[in-house]
Amino acid sequence: MLQAYIKTPLGIAEICGDENGISSITAFDEGKPLSDNIPHELREAVTQLQDYFDGKRNDFTFQLNPSGTDFQKKVWKGLLEIPYGKTLSYQEFSIRLGDVKAIRAVASANGRNPLWIVVPCHRVIGSDGSLTGYAGGLWRKKWLLDHENPVKQQSLF
Repeated sequence: MLQAYIKTPLGIAEICGDENGISSITAFDEGKPLSDNIPHELREAVTQLQDYFDGKRNDFTFQLNPSGTDFQKKVWKGLLEIPYGKTLSYQEFSIRLGDVKAIRAVASANGRNPLWIVVPCHRVIGSDGSLTGYAGGLWRKKWLLDHENPVKQQSLF
């Protein structure tokens, strides 16, 4: 498995994958050395993530290859259908996946998403609009949702 570490506004991102696609993207606060040489197989993912953070991209086209159960993969595929700049509650998302009673299983699979940002689990929120359940930290979830919000709050002063 190849790895690369890049600096992002939210910390260090670890990108892992091989010729079959990207298997994981994880955020770290610090403690990981940045990569001087990005393996060829990871370069497109690195470029697209940098474009996302620069506000030049709102979707990703590189090959994904996450490991998980069939149910987890179904949930992760469903997350890819949530548009940039939009959110869904866990309940709404469970209904979209076909079983409102599976809300806890859906939330669990959402929390095990191995592809930070690219599979947008940050777009799933509580029914009351609260920012709940984000493995990368709620401050990162808030940052990502603010970054994707098409209406930017203007400062009055």
